[in-house]
Amino acid sequence: MKVLGQRLSIFKFSLLVFALFIVTSFLFIYYLDSHWRQPKINFKDNAESSNPEKNQQEKRQIIVNQIPPFIKAKQQLFEMALDHAQREEEALNNIKPQTTSKPRPYINYNVHIFYYPWYGNPEHDGKYYHWNHPYLPHWEKVEAAKWPSGTHVPPDDIGANYYPELGPYSSSDPVVVEDHIKQIQLSGAGVLVVSWYPPNDADNEGKQPDKLMPLILDMADKYQLKVAFHIEPFKGRDHKTLKNNIKYIVDTYGKHPAFYRYYDRQKKKLLPVYYIYDSYLVKSSDWAELFTSSGSISIRNTEYDGVFLGLLVERQHKESVANAGFDGYYTYFATDGFTYGSSWKHWREIRKYARGRKMLFVPSVGPGYIDTRVRPWNGKNTRSRQDGQYYRLALQSALDINPSLVSITSFNEWHEGTQIETAVPKATKNFTYLDYGSEGPQFYLNLTRQYLSKFKTEDLT
Repeated sequence: MKVLGQRLSIFKFSLLVFALFIVTSFLFIYYLDSHWRQPKINFKDNAESSNPEKNQQEKRQIIVNQIPPFIKAKQQLFEMALDHAQREEEALNNIKPQTTSKPRPYINYNVHIFYYPWYGNPEHDGKYYHWNHPYLPHWEKVEAAKWPSGTHVPPDDIGANYYPELGPYSSSDPVVVEDHIKQIQLSGAGVLVVSWYPPNDADNEGKQPDKLMPLILDMADKYQLKVAFHIEPFKGRDHKTLKNNIKYIVDTYGKHPAFYRYYDRQKKKLLPVYYIYDSYLVKSSDWAELFTSSGSISIRNTEYDGVFLGLLVERQHKESVANAGFDGYYTYFATDGFTYGSSWKHWREIRKYARGRKMLFVPSVGPGYIDTRVRPWNGKNTRSRQDGQYYRLALQSALDINPSLVSITSFNEWHEGTQIETAVPKATKNFTYLDYGSEGPQFYLNLTRQYLSKFKTEDLT
């Protein structure tokens, strides 16, 4: 019994010594922890170097290096605490935090914006193009006699009711094109739909847009944007000549990184997108030869296949565009009520019709409409911007029907006053231009981005 009692006493003593060792160890660790935290707390007071940033980095490294192996796990906590102390110091001294890279801008590739490269000026093109647009006469001679005639005389007198911040610019000026691409990126729209004519062709007032496509594509790629083609009614356009021009577009530009392709869920592949303006000028039966798989010159299931959108103007175009083999509709016009297709109240009906035929419906929204500087007799179709309210209603009307794609009319169609490009106040002896009010030149770019950030489509890829 005595031996057993001695063994118990030794065991109790050993247990007491072990407990004292544990307590002492914890106290020692606590002391070290408190000691090393002190430089962090006095981070600001001890920063006496002429190079504060270098001094802070050195202090951080010294502290980390002094952490013994048995508490290395606390290194991350020390780093976090030091970073927090540095942020507090920056806040106290009103120092803006440094960033290593710019955040990626918001871009929505399901939002397309119509872009016009038809402007010119003497500095870059030898003369003015489009800014000197003539007054278009009314089709009735008696009515036409009531209104101005002749042409505008830039730079102070241009064929538009608003005045561009860049002045009467040239679409061939790389500085202008880059500025435009930056503005479009700011708006959030991801795809420029460029007004296009084949090589050696153009509209009556403008320049040959095909010559500018390399510049536009390169600049779009620089700012992470894409480019699609808005095919205008060029000379001799029909289903046969369009096929030849589609081949030209794909062969010439199809490998460029900015060439836009949309994922077609029906065909399970990426395909170029083409907007065909005034598609009703060609008979549906002729288009069907190109756009249906059984057509005599069918483009379907070939390397030149694409997503082809026909213009929906009148109610009957719903059926004729579908019968022609198009992949979908767009409405283009920014004037609510001007056509069946451009009337917001019809969009849900059109959307339902398109869905039933597995077609796309791409409503076109715009900030307003006014073209009285080129069609002075057309005041009835003016749609006031109402300090942005008209545009808000248009955008919301499009978002409400949950379309796969949305198009914006326009970035820079100045003649019809649908542009969201930056504009500035200007007054001359004979005319005072409209402007964007107190919100400033970027108002409609910012408003576009605000609404596009809400846009969620059913066909996101």
